[in-house]
Amino acid sequence: MLRLNLAQRRMLTDKLPDAANLAAGALFFGQFLSGRSFSLTLALAGLGTWVALMAWAIVLASEGTQS
Repeated sequence: MLRLNLAQRRMLTDKLPDAANLAAGALFFGQFLSGRSFSLTLALAGLGTWVALMAWAIVLASEGTQS
């Protein structure tokens, strides 16, 4: 199992929401900028990725508060 020190956990907690927003922007909102028709599969993948990355950031943040 991967063990992260406090500084690594803080860095991931800070950067995971950025990655989540990028995934949602690319897979969900990016469809409106393309010339193709809207894909519900891509939209759900984007939203699912956003939820998963945000949840991971919350878990990492809560692990940092425990002693």
